[in-house]
Amino acid sequence: MPHSALSPKSAATKRSRLRHPLLLITGIMLIAANLRAALTSVGPLLEQIQQQLMLSATAAGLLNSLPLILFAVLSPLTPGLAKRIGIERTLGMALLLLVAGIVLRSLPQNGMLWSGSVLIGAAIAFANVVLPTLVKRDFPSRAAAMIAGYAAVMSLAAATASGLAVPLASLNNLGWRFSLLCWSLPTLLALIVWLPQLRRPPASTAGDTQQVSLTQSRSPWGSALGWQVALFMGLQSITFYTIIGWFSAFAASHGTSPQQAGFELFIYQMVAIAANFVMVFILPRARDQRAIAFCSSSLIFIGVTGLLLLPENSLIWLIFAGLGAGSSLVLALSFFGLRSGHQHQATQLSGMAQSVGYLLAALGPTLFGMLHDLTQGWQLPLSILLGLTLLQMLFGVLAGRNRIIR
Repeated sequence: MPHSALSPKSAATKRSRLRHPLLLITGIMLIAANLRAALTSVGPLLEQIQQQLMLSATAAGLLNSLPLILFAVLSPLTPGLAKRIGIERTLGMALLLLVAGIVLRSLPQNGMLWSGSVLIGAAIAFANVVLPTLVKRDFPSRAAAMIAGYAAVMSLAAATASGLAVPLASLNNLGWRFSLLCWSLPTLLALIVWLPQLRRPPASTAGDTQQVSLTQSRSPWGSALGWQVALFMGLQSITFYTIIGWFSAFAASHGTSPQQAGFELFIYQMVAIAANFVMVFILPRARDQRAIAFCSSSLIFIGVTGLLLLPENSLIWLIFAGLGAGSSLVLALSFFGLRSGHQHQATQLSGMAQSVGYLLAALGPTLFGMLHDLTQGWQLPLSILLGLTLLQMLFGVLAGRNRIIR
């Protein structure tokens, strides 16, 4: 939206909101740092949790999948919430729910593990959807760089939480409960830093509402371009979560030790973070995103092909796949703003794409495991995953065209 189109009231609101841009950027980065840590800190502790609470394998798997299911269910509902109470207040509410969820999950009552996990999933779902919209609205000329930056912070914090989970659990007698509780502190810090933003008036002032009414366009759910963005988001999520979930078992079947498999997965995530940072420089310079989408998807294709044909060189293939995963994530998040005409449509597209994306992310590893069980091998599930990377290429190129949903 050009600056000249803003009403005086809307322009004043925007100036007020950006009077302290460093505080706003700090708040965005701290929120991003908390969007995965509460989730990735569970995996390394899952065996301890399962043994202490006597959970079945199915229940333990559900504990990991529950947040992804909530992402899929709540993401389409978030745009309406953000429109009603404003983006800043939606993020503030999400941080408050996240603190409460982390604390509840750490309490000694067994049922609190599930209640807390539900709150955590809901909180992250809300923040996932509206954070790209906030960036599009307040940093329109630097949105791609900002999204790449916060994706890198999010990924780095997620990897750190995963690596510190077991050491933190060994610090005292509380074990895994203390380890999970520790992640309430950075969330509380993010909430404190975000509090000044809650005093700002919501962006949906009369002037903004009038401008949006002049640029009404259809819902992304009824748009081919909306589905192209959503499917690109979903397909890149499937591959990432499938590799995270199944690589250790795949590597073990080819004679790789658990320690080496864990190291290779760590490298995979570190390479993805490096790719997040590289996108800070690449995305703002691109006239459209077709070539970036094709190249990032091709890197994942090369990685999966290598795992299928030459599994003994798995570290090399994970490096290729990690580069593709990191760049694809930033691109998928950037599409929410790049393919929408105004902030409300950006929130709708973000909600739609993340709903589809995380539904596929929740189903993908499960179906991959079922195919492995049925065939007692990795050829068929990896071949199907390879086919999905080709579809990612297709939808990425389509979504990468320089156009918006109308």
